[in-house]
Amino acid sequence: MKHFAQCLSASLLALATPAAAEKVVVTADRYLDVNSGRYVEHPAIFIGDDGRISSIADARTVRWGADVRHVNLSGKTLLPGLIDMHTHLGPANIGGYRYLEYTDSFWPMAAVGTARAMLDGGFTTIRVVGSSQWMDVGLKQAIESGYAVGPRIVPAGYSLGATGGHCDETFLPPSLQKKEKEEGIGDTPDELKHQVRRQRKFGAEVIKVCATGGVFSRGTTPGQQQLTEAELRAIADEAHMQGLRVAAHAHGGEGIKAAIRAGIDTIEHASLVDAEGIKLAVSRKRPVWFAMDIKNTDYTQAEGRKNGELEENIRKDREIGQIQRDNFRLAHQSGVRMVFASDAGVMPHSMVGQQFAIMVQYGMTPLEAIQAATRNAAQALGRESDVGAIAVGRFGDLVAVTGDPTRDVRLLEKPDAVVKAGELVPRN
Repeated sequence: MKHFAQCLSASLLALATPAAAEKVVVTADRYLDVNSGRYVEHPAIFIGDDGRISSIADARTVRWGADVRHVNLSGKTLLPGLIDMHTHLGPANIGGYRYLEYTDSFWPMAAVGTARAMLDGGFTTIRVVGSSQWMDVGLKQAIESGYAVGPRIVPAGYSLGATGGHCDETFLPPSLQKKEKEEGIGDTPDELKHQVRRQRKFGAEVIKVCATGGVFSRGTTPGQQQLTEAELRAIADEAHMQGLRVAAHAHGGEGIKAAIRAGIDTIEHASLVDAEGIKLAVSRKRPVWFAMDIKNTDYTQAEGRKNGELEENIRKDREIGQIQRDNFRLAHQSGVRMVFASDAGVMPHSMVGQQFAIMVQYGMTPLEAIQAATRNAAQALGRESDVGAIAVGRFGDLVAVTGDPTRDVRLLEKPDAVVKAGELVPRN
């Protein structure tokens, strides 16, 4: 009876909506309400000129005018457009010193293709956590202006970090360094606060900081803390005052705990988290989300050497991969809030959907894995008003598959169709 009343209400709303406000209607066999975990049968999803869902009705009873374009996805199951919370725009098959083979303007050119691969995979929103030359900001502007096809981008600009740390340039000798400090680098709370303001000035919508060493940087150790809690707190406080959220690259246990105590919003990788860190993440009043990339080790171990990755980095990757997966299971079992995060660019962007199956393998249900890439990600972004669910007021971003992804999450590895803002994305 409740479901019937909801459908009737939606039908009446659709009939009452002025046709001029609607430009497209998408129909399918059903859609997944990611908030309730239930399917809604026979939807007619009306999307207005602003690209947002104006109403949802029962396709068996509602009617629409001839001026409303019909996207017929009969036989399909719809999900909200997916959200990847940890991406980079560079190609995955250029590692180590091989980046020196390419001119500077190569990277934004290549980014157009990698972003398009994310969209084709059903990821209609991506958070880019660090890029050079504000490339993520520029590509976001190009997509929004219609000069490129790609997902919605939440850009970070340059990653913030300490001199010699994971987010610094550690591949070149002193004679080839352009200046004393690279963009984004600071060694005091005040220097790092300045970098928050500088990234925001040039278009960043999230702040990325490296709290610990990393796997694919030269000469750093993943478990090593590289910024003090006071420095991390200065970044978080400044970003929050500016209305931005903060993502902390943090593999090591002490760096993870320092980042959580400092008020960081999302913990990226979280590979070596300990029991105390998990307890902190669960208990914090301000929500803390883990963004754990647990698929890409398969690719980097298989292809890293061929791609030019340094031997030390292949070793670090091998040593940390299984530990991270085991801690993903433990964090999920302990009630840590989790979001989908692939580290695309470390593995090819076309492979990102394969992570859903690994998330299920390590403890999530298919629905929980889907929610990590929709409802949870929208919450972590602070964007529950426009992405992350099929609902009135949200963008008309949809992914279509054949079958039931809550039973077989591998259906998301190759979506049948992708809709962004009511527009069916042409197949590449």
